[in-house]
Amino acid sequence: MNWPLFSVIYSMAATVTIGIFMIGALVTGFNEIPHIQMAVGLGFLVAIPAGLFLTKKIGSITGNEEGYKT
Repeated sequence: MNWPLFSVIYSMAATVTIGIFMIGALVTGFNEIPHIQMAVGLGFLVAIPAGLFLTKKIGSITGNEEGYKT
């Protein structure tokens, strides 16, 4: 697993999914603090498999699946 690539992809995926869930919560009328906190937590959790999937895809395309070799 290429951990540096995963950390970059996860940070972008988490930002996007949290934004989507927060906008969805606000548009549907769930505009109280516990609802927003649940949207943030769900965004963090949903971004993990998305980050893993995209990291493996990009690693297989570039041929650098193992990350840094020291």
